[in-house]
Amino acid sequence: MTGRGSPREAPLHQGEYAVGIAINIPDIGDFKDIPIIEIHVKEGDTIGPDDPLVSLESDKATMDVPSPSAGVVERILVKLGDKVSEGSPLLVFKGEGGTAAAEKAAEAPAGADSAALLAKQEPAPSAAPAAATPAPASNLPDFSQVHASPGVRRLARELGLDLTAIKGTGEKGRVTKEDVKGHLTRSAAPAPGASGTAAFTGGGMGIPEIPAVDFSKFGPTEIQPLSRIKKISGAHLHRSWLNVPLVTHQDEADITETDQYRKELDTAGKELKDKGYRVTLLAFLIKAAVSALRKHPEFNASLSPEKDALILKHYYNIGVAVDTPDGLVVPVIKDADRKGLIEISRDLGAISAKARDGKLGAADMQGATFSISSLGGIGGTAFTPLVNAPEVAILGVARSKMAPVWNGTAFEPRLMLPLSLSYDHRVIDGALAARFARHLAHVLEDVRRLVV
Repeated sequence: MTGRGSPREAPLHQGEYAVGIAINIPDIGDFKDIPIIEIHVKEGDTIGPDDPLVSLESDKATMDVPSPSAGVVERILVKLGDKVSEGSPLLVFKGEGGTAAAEKAAEAPAGADSAALLAKQEPAPSAAPAAATPAPASNLPDFSQVHASPGVRRLARELGLDLTAIKGTGEKGRVTKEDVKGHLTRSAAPAPGASGTAAFTGGGMGIPEIPAVDFSKFGPTEIQPLSRIKKISGAHLHRSWLNVPLVTHQDEADITETDQYRKELDTAGKELKDKGYRVTLLAFLIKAAVSALRKHPEFNASLSPEKDALILKHYYNIGVAVDTPDGLVVPVIKDADRKGLIEISRDLGAISAKARDGKLGAADMQGATFSISSLGGIGGTAFTPLVNAPEVAILGVARSKMAPVWNGTAFEPRLMLPLSLSYDHRVIDGALAARFARHLAHVLEDVRRLVV
């Protein structure tokens, strides 16, 4: 039975010939026309279940398409740079169950051509086709004719270099990593006769680019390409920084009693720990954020494309920044208003594990209405989180600390949590931001208010 995004069995050959399993792009959320940035297999490769076949890169995430079962790659139907969507054909392979059929295929007439037979599955063109629309040129360079290892080709793509223009110094003219790094250094050096001040070259929003510097003149250097996550998120953050007039409001919450209750829940919940998650302060922050968003719906909104209206959202999906070895990702806790502390803690444990293992899907990172970035486990006293546009606000949380607080008659030690609320000043003014932060702190200070 064929499910959505699952592999389909389709006849590769006609009649008694072998039956190939056609692998299509699975459900990748609402994304369409996503470029293929890596192809991890080649024809004739033996693959196992969950082995990566290709890598896709959207404006939000990089994702691998895994093999649904074991088999042998018979034909690859895509090339580097092709843009695909859910259901797009990816490759054809012989599955474990196709052994007998494959033996029959070996008896096929010598003139039988696999590619020609596969083409018979495609709809025949009309007798008088319209003028052909040229296929869009690939945004990714083709280095297949360059004498270089896959690692060198990947490095060149990540650095945006044309590998065909680099002269190889390895054996038989092979292009090495040192050749790529040397070419990059030479490209970064100022042109002979150029003045010390780089000529103006317009960047985004009319901002001049930072002049290139040959750092190797001052000492040893090393090229370390950014991870895909950092490259993707970097462009998104830069876009937000340029487009959102950002203001950050600072406040703090007395979480002495709330943290005591959290510890009691965590201690009592041994079965939670056995399942791999705990009750953390982040679960309380998510519930408090939902309360504040309900009180001030302007925060649970986005500007319309025309920038003349607010799109108010009547659902509460909270994005949570998660630190991974490859960079920061923001998976989403869906329908946080309908979940209790234990259920939110369970969801946090599950998405954090998926994030660290690099297994987050596109759907896991879509649909947030408000985000929280917590550095409490690392440190700091305050920071300025960047709004994750098209959201209009984000909450930053630093490490809580014991501090003397005046109770009206004396100072007493209280556990204080720093809050940093960044917001889009086109939508939210300072007074509204202060009210939102104060409401959030008010709820955090008494756990009974979380259920009101």
